[in-house]
Amino acid sequence: MYLKSLTLKGFKSFASATTLAFEPGITAIVGPNGSGKSNIVDALAWVMGEQGAKHLRGGKMDDVIFAGTAGRPPLGRAEVTLTIDNTDGVLPIDYTEVTISRTLFRAGGSEYAINGHTARLLDVQELLSDTGMGREMHVIVGQGQLDQILQATPEIRRGFIEEAAGVLKHRRRKEKAARKLESTRQNLERLSDLISEIRRQLKPLGRQAAVARKAAVVQAELRDARSRLLADDLTTARLALASEQENQAGQEKLRADARVRLEQARSREAEAEQALTAANPALTAAQERWYAAVALRERMATIESISAERMRHGEVAPETRSARDPAELEAEATRARAEEAELEAQVEAAQESLARATTRRESAEHDHEAAETDYAAQLRAVADRREGLARLSGQVGSLNSRLEAGAEEVDRLSQRRDEALARATEAEQAYLALEGRITGLGDGESDLDANYERAAHELAAAKETLAAGDQHREQVERNVATLSARIEALELGLVRADGAAALAGAGVPGVLGALSGLLTVESGWEIAVAAVLGPAAEALAVRDPAAAREALETLHRDDLGRARLVIQGAPDAQPSSGPVPAGTRRVRDLVQVPQPMAPAVNELLGEFLAVEDLDEAFAVVSGDPQLQVVTRRGELLSAWFMAGGSGSGRSRIELQAAISSTREELSTARHEAERAHFSRQQAGEAVSAAQKKADAALELLNESDAAMSALSEQISHLGQASATARAEAERATASIDKANSRRAADEGELGALRQRLELARSQEEVAEPDPARRDELSVAARLARQTEMDARLALRTGQERARSLAGRADSLSRAAARERQSQAEAAARRERVRREAAVAGAVHEAAQWLAARVEELTVAAQAERDEAERARSQADAHISAAREEVRQRSQEIESLVEGAHREELARIEQQMRVEQLAEKAMDELGMQADALVDEFGPDKPIPVLTRPDGSALTEDDEQPDPVPFDRGEQVKRERRARRALDQLGRINPLALEEFDALNARHQFLAEQFEDLKKTRKDLEDIIDEVDARVQQVFSQAYADIEATFATVFPRLFPGGEGRLVLTDPGDMLATGVDIEARPAGKKVKRMSLLSGGERSLVAVAFLFSLFIARPSPFYILDEVEAALDDVNLSRLLGIYEELGKDSQLLVITHQKRTMEKADALYGVTMRGDGVTKVISQRLVG
Repeated sequence: MYLKSLTLKGFKSFASATTLAFEPGITAIVGPNGSGKSNIVDALAWVMGEQGAKHLRGGKMDDVIFAGTAGRPPLGRAEVTLTIDNTDGVLPIDYTEVTISRTLFRAGGSEYAINGHTARLLDVQELLSDTGMGREMHVIVGQGQLDQILQATPEIRRGFIEEAAGVLKHRRRKEKAARKLESTRQNLERLSDLISEIRRQLKPLGRQAAVARKAAVVQAELRDARSRLLADDLTTARLALASEQENQAGQEKLRADARVRLEQARSREAEAEQALTAANPALTAAQERWYAAVALRERMATIESISAERMRHGEVAPETRSARDPAELEAEATRARAEEAELEAQVEAAQESLARATTRRESAEHDHEAAETDYAAQLRAVADRREGLARLSGQVGSLNSRLEAGAEEVDRLSQRRDEALARATEAEQAYLALEGRITGLGDGESDLDANYERAAHELAAAKETLAAGDQHREQVERNVATLSARIEALELGLVRADGAAALAGAGVPGVLGALSGLLTVESGWEIAVAAVLGPAAEALAVRDPAAAREALETLHRDDLGRARLVIQGAPDAQPSSGPVPAGTRRVRDLVQVPQPMAPAVNELLGEFLAVEDLDEAFAVVSGDPQLQVVTRRGELLSAWFMAGGSGSGRSRIELQAAISSTREELSTARHEAERAHFSRQQAGEAVSAAQKKADAALELLNESDAAMSALSEQISHLGQASATARAEAERATASIDKANSRRAADEGELGALRQRLELARSQEEVAEPDPARRDELSVAARLARQTEMDARLALRTGQERARSLAGRADSLSRAAARERQSQAEAAARRERVRREAAVAGAVHEAAQWLAARVEELTVAAQAERDEAERARSQADAHISAAREEVRQRSQEIESLVEGAHREELARIEQQMRVEQLAEKAMDELGMQADALVDEFGPDKPIPVLTRPDGSALTEDDEQPDPVPFDRGEQVKRERRARRALDQLGRINPLALEEFDALNARHQFLAEQFEDLKKTRKDLEDIIDEVDARVQQVFSQAYADIEATFATVFPRLFPGGEGRLVLTDPGDMLATGVDIEARPAGKKVKRMSLLSGGERSLVAVAFLFSLFIARPSPFYILDEVEAALDDVNLSRLLGIYEELGKDSQLLVITHQKRTMEKADALYGVTMRGDGVTKVISQRLVG
């Protein structure tokens, strides 16, 4: 994918239609300043959806339309068309060539089109978003944008990475879901208020219906009993579930503890196995050494025996006769055969004798080893004393030599320290000379720091005020919504399905409306006035008796039900105006009513007096039985009649008063919302002003930092040289102190050693131990070994003689012929025998000496083998115990897991039961589980709704006290209600019409409430999903870009270091991105301390890290390299070439070297008429 062409018509300085054809690679756009080169960049950004006029270097959007010149009139529209080659299918559209166009009319209209078809801005943004070209347009780097990147906040830099990674479309999806979620939340709050108000009205309406029909009473009884039984089931199930969950926590802790113990046991088992593994090689090596020693000992004994035998043979060797007679040889062959048979019998006897000798030898060796061990210990003590004297003498001589060397080392270190101190003093003097120059700047820096801190504090305070204002505004707006919902719910309560309502809506002449709407009652006395008016409180007001008659005839004729009418203009009965008892007021004085209606209302209110409570009412009636009194709670009292108790519902007067009061509250709340909005606007302006002040203070502080940095860099080398010299002097001093300390310690040790040496020399020498017992056992062991060796030698001699005699008879026969030849050799053979006997004597002596040494090796090897076997036995015992413990811990965990599985099944069953009961409550009663338990739980008292005979209670009946919950009674109550319903048969549903309508509305609203909750959950899931996706994509992109930045930065700053740093690594959804840059030879990392060229290179490194890690099909660079010298330009051009291999580059430049790298060249010029012209040139080679 690459840009194929760009057509501009009426856009800024391009008055005439101009088309620029692009090709892959690097395209350079050149021309003098002010000729319109950057207008090409603006056109590309504009056609791809840029909405900010400031980003297009204008004040308002219609500034992009050609404004006209002295020679050309202004145009009425601007149009830009961009053609993209989509052969590789990068754009998600089924076209190999995609054309995007944007048109703006001076009259204000705007149009987008994709391949000639009208489109929306959102369509263009979504089409380009997957290629990394989002709303921020990071692929277009305009003039001054590099410095904006460096001055940008970490959050803005994060936006560049998000756009390059294609995260913005997910952000838009989240913002859309968040707006829907906020709307859903407001709807939920309003709907919750409506549901609460309607639920509060359901029970009174149910009781009113019970008065009208026994069937309604039974249904109310059935519903109440069913609700309480279901609430009891739900409460019991929840308690059981809570108990299961508590047990789960305990079991989880037990399993965790068991796992810890199992891991500890396994660790001990591993340690035991390692010990066993370590013991095995030691045992094997000890055994092998012992076997080798035993074998060597036997070999020495064999050599000794053989040498002795050969010595004896040499001494008794008979003279060989020469020229034996062949007859004698034949006779000797016969004797050899007999002797061979005799030798075979001797070999068998020698084998038995060897076995007995071996047993006696092993016993004797065991006793000798014990004696040898004791003797060696005593002998070692004597040797230790002698060795100790020699060692002490050697240590004294060594310490004398070390003291002499230490003195020489102290002299050398002292000279080195003095030289380092001299260098440090010289460097410090030069350092102080330069430090005085920077002191003045430091004083000014503190003032700038204080100014910036004050500005930052003011900004933080302004933001806190703004946040508080936002919170207060949201609270006030929620209050407005709540009051509006309450008014709506109260107005629903005014709706009546009776004759009065029919008349009010039938348009009968003379009907003035509900009487309650004409009355204004003093606050707090609405219940009292409604009680005095009685049924008249629900009456309609009519103009005159004729209108009343017409209304009554209409009710009767149309069968609209019954209604009560109050007639306006009735004659005034001149109510009493005499004094009233102290503490009382006439009820009619509590009511304001239009004058034409006053006589009728005064007549209805009569002479009733208003008091606060029953005590005052009884006192007034007792004082004057002729008086009638009403309390604030609506209780009516006289000497002959009383009425009161809890009402069955709120009267229209109460509802009307509540609506009026709520409307006043709503008006106040709306005024408060307006004030909150104004305060928030002022806080926003304060934040803007504080931000500008903080930015200005920061800019001054950065300028001061740059000035101080220049001086700091000059003195840093001197400071480093001084510190290095001081450090070297300190190291030399420390070395001198250590050498002196060692010397003092050596002198002390030398004195102690000399005392020990003199004391050791003065002590008597310990006598060597008596080896008699050891020698005696050694002789016994040696004799036993000698006996064994003799037996073994006899056996081997017999075997050798048997082997030598084998076939001797035949050889003698053959030797008879050779005997005559051997007589000449006899003399030489006798001489050889004598020499061999002498050699055998020497070998015998050496074998005896070696046998003694081998015996010592055998004893040591046997002791080592025994120790290794004991270690192996201990390791075996440890690993057996560890494995048994692991087995026990594993069985414990298996038992706990099985128990947890059983408890999990029980908990799941209990959870399913709770959910089933909650669904049953919603299906059967239209109530949520929490609301059901709150209203009908077993801890709530149960009101009595019927008389003992089953009929409904009336207002005149004495209200029984509520009874506590008893499940058995409620089950019986439910059964009675069901039987009663079955016995009633068909019933008249008109009495329950209002209740059914309100209940249906309640269920409908409850379902809507559940749907909204589900919608809210779905929206929250979407937001969570988007957050997870954004975190994943951003994390991957940041890791790639961070790694790329670490490689790109050294290319632009050889020897320097640069990296990207997250401001909050724990929050990958909101963390910002900071840049740390340290050019070679500098210790500063703050961007403000870098030069202009370095700052530009850092921004270039950041942008090109984005380009390389998350490549886009093309990039537009507007004079990016303007501030760079030749060296840095060469480095940047190398990155240009690398990037141009995979992406298309459009570069606006004044640099000749950049032009030389281009594959195509566009020249932009402007004639005197102010219109831009373009010429192109394809570069070859």
